[in-house]
Amino acid sequence: MRPDIRWQLLLALTGLALVLMLLSYQVQSASLCTVSVPASGGTFVEGVVGRPSTLNPLLSDPYPVDREIDNLIFDGLVRYDERGNVVPALAKEWIVSDDGLTITFTLYEDRVWHDGQPVTTADVAFTYGLMQDEAFPGSASLKTLWQSVTINVIDDTTISFTLSQPYSPFFEATTRSILPVHLLEGVDVAKLATHSFNQAPVGTGPFMVQSGQEWQTTGRLRLAPNPNYWREGAQLTDIEFRFFADEAQLIAAFRAGEIQAVNGLSPTQLPEVISEADSRIFTSIAPRYSALFFNLSESGSLALQSKDVRQGVAYALDRASLVDTVLQGQGVVFDGPYLPDHWAARPELMTAYTRQPEMAGSLLDAAGWVGAGTRIREGVPLVLRLVAIDRVEQRAVAEEIVRQLAAIGVEAQLEILPDVDTFRQTLSVRNFDLALVEIAPPNDPDLYDFWSQEAMIRGQNFGGWNNRRASEALETGRQLFSQAERAPYYEAFLRQFDSDLPALTLYQHVAIYMLNNKVNQVEIGRVWEPRDRYRTFPSWFLNFRDIAVGCPPDIAN
Repeated sequence: MRPDIRWQLLLALTGLALVLMLLSYQVQSASLCTVSVPASGGTFVEGVVGRPSTLNPLLSDPYPVDREIDNLIFDGLVRYDERGNVVPALAKEWIVSDDGLTITFTLYEDRVWHDGQPVTTADVAFTYGLMQDEAFPGSASLKTLWQSVTINVIDDTTISFTLSQPYSPFFEATTRSILPVHLLEGVDVAKLATHSFNQAPVGTGPFMVQSGQEWQTTGRLRLAPNPNYWREGAQLTDIEFRFFADEAQLIAAFRAGEIQAVNGLSPTQLPEVISEADSRIFTSIAPRYSALFFNLSESGSLALQSKDVRQGVAYALDRASLVDTVLQGQGVVFDGPYLPDHWAARPELMTAYTRQPEMAGSLLDAAGWVGAGTRIREGVPLVLRLVAIDRVEQRAVAEEIVRQLAAIGVEAQLEILPDVDTFRQTLSVRNFDLALVEIAPPNDPDLYDFWSQEAMIRGQNFGGWNNRRASEALETGRQLFSQAERAPYYEAFLRQFDSDLPALTLYQHVAIYMLNNKVNQVEIGRVWEPRDRYRTFPSWFLNFRDIAVGCPPDIAN
């Protein structure tokens, strides 16, 4: 029987097709390359010195760590952008009445709390009502402000505030974070500081507190991205804050790989970490400064009642050298109570205090403090008690101040106070002669709560500066709205400040943030408020995954 040629041909063609398919597969496989791309998941761990006391934004003013974390969890009606402009937060718009007495806010309709409940004006009225209560345990100046405001809820998204007199810094007050009425209604205001809400708060901000944490015991607090805030999603699963007693422990944890970031690194530590492997450092001018307060009240040294002595101290200090040596150049020397880039700053009106030992000596001589070594007047040595809080940067700066003052015959006896509460109490009762104070001034030029006569009793005029002209200028300035109208009054205030020298500004701070190189695609610009460092958070990632892609021709061949 003759073989069927058709079957032979079919088998041959089938075999050829199989060979071609195999060859094609091999060619295609040879033309594929593997690349690594960002993968979702992972916990970003950030370390910080200190531990929060309470995660309640109405009570966090004295506590830097509390303020940092609260800013990530909560929103106010408005906030400030990186240029210091008022921009929407929970409120989308606002209107000021012609007489400047009534400000009406309209909320976004789609804002929700972390537990899914809608944000309404009831929450806003409740929050600001807490601060009107006589039993409110927070700042006295907050209570004084809000007790003079009439709150009117118009509907679920519209609320108005009526003031007893025009008050232009009112927008600063509405940056204060809002609390949820559905979780705190009926709270005993006097016991607000110990309420369980403060341990597991619910806010509206970019990050949410994960439930079931004992952060005060463990020293760890985990936050998850709020999907209603990061609508485009995020690569990282969550952020964990770890709290350390001091910078030595913080840096050790970074080196051990236990944390990926160091927040608030002191400039004094830069020489130790500047060459740290697999890390990078971000710096940003910070909206705060350090100043040397003089106690002008009767509880302070009588020597400081003399402006000659205060100026002698100012001319004895080399602030530029202090920044260059102690702070490794991470600071900006300036004069006056306004940050250099603030519109109310007038550097040309302020005395520029540079180190001039001869001038310092002449001023102290004129005040009757003379002699070699520690100066003496009528048998009494010129000894001043300097207080500072127990932090690496403050201790180092204070020690340098002591050294520089000794060079012109002023003995400064340094007392390091253990914590924020002790330091603040010491300032409040004016149990000091000199105090190294860190100031975070408001964005508004109103410094009434810092330097007015009323602030001697209910405010932060810790040195007891008693100047009626300055107080009147500040009082008038806060009742006007346009910069053009307000500017002359803040100029008048600055002239009085310069004339009396109630405090010597030392330097503007620089925020330092150290990051492990394993954290990818991080960009940090100017940090005006704590959440600003997370502006590009959605693109941050820790993990990679491999995918196959077509190779470029030069690799495939």
